[in-house]
Amino acid sequence: MKKGILLIFVFLNITVFAFAQDDYKQLVSQAERLYKSKDYIKSKDAYLLAFEKERNNKTDLYNAACAAALAGDRLNAFKLLNLSIDAGWINIEHFKKDSDLISLHSLPEWEKVVSKLHVRINQIETNYNKEAKAALEEVYKTDQGIRVEYIAAQKKEGYQSKKVDSLSKLMIYHDSLNTITVTKILDKYGWLGEDKVGNQSNTLFLVIQHSDLVIQQKYLPIMRIAVKNGKAKPSALALLEDRVALSEGKKQIYGSQIRTNPKENMAYVLPLLDPDNVDKRRASVGLGSLAEYVRQWGIVWNVEEYKNQLPLYEKWEKN
Repeated sequence: MKKGILLIFVFLNITVFAFAQDDYKQLVSQAERLYKSKDYIKSKDAYLLAFEKERNNKTDLYNAACAAALAGDRLNAFKLLNLSIDAGWINIEHFKKDSDLISLHSLPEWEKVVSKLHVRINQIETNYNKEAKAALEEVYKTDQGIRVEYIAAQKKEGYQSKKVDSLSKLMIYHDSLNTITVTKILDKYGWLGEDKVGNQSNTLFLVIQHSDLVIQQKYLPIMRIAVKNGKAKPSALALLEDRVALSEGKKQIYGSQIRTNPKENMAYVLPLLDPDNVDKRRASVGLGSLAEYVRQWGIVWNVEEYKNQLPLYEKWEKN
């Protein structure tokens, strides 16, 4: 968005409810939870309340457009899509395939938004490092593809199954090849931001975090500088900081690393520094609360219980 331009939302039929006084991140987190529970009207309304405080996050704006479309609020859906593009949303492949937006496809405004997105992409891609971007696109496919298959096998056949073991070895093999590609790019160009490789900038982080400790330690300082220069995401850096800290025998800082103890069939947060203040640290890098994050592993976060259990978790890590 350009400074000096007043962007006016037309907010129709907004339900005012209990979290009106919450800050932006809390409202967005609430909107995401409502979306997941398929309460699309309240999800959209939570997003709109959040955007009264700030509206410069392209992903939040896009997700809000999806909630609005699913809620049947087409006017706000198109307004939010346009704002997301203004803020830098350029993932046209996802945009066209996103089932959340199907209800908009037959409307005249849809083609206008698609055209606007194409123009925006063409403007941005003139400055792209196309060679590096193409290489990272292939890396991303293998990095994420094998992990999707691996997680599905874990759920279907169990952690100790032969298929999971086979996929684990294949994943290590792919990671080694991807590490070679990514480190060559980093050594040649430095940390490339979205202005040079679009959304593939995050692929640099994905591969480094899946590499061994020596590689992580080498490129962690480079990523820290990239975050300061706006070339990488603070939230992604937080995950890498946690991985390196744990690998070095220290406690993690942001609580991003979770492990499952197969014998106990229990997921737990790996040893964490100063658990009482973890949410403050997470908020400082754009992450939601730890309670929300760990819920996807079936963990109910209770800081006092965690502190009591921490010696046990530390013992598990030593074994």
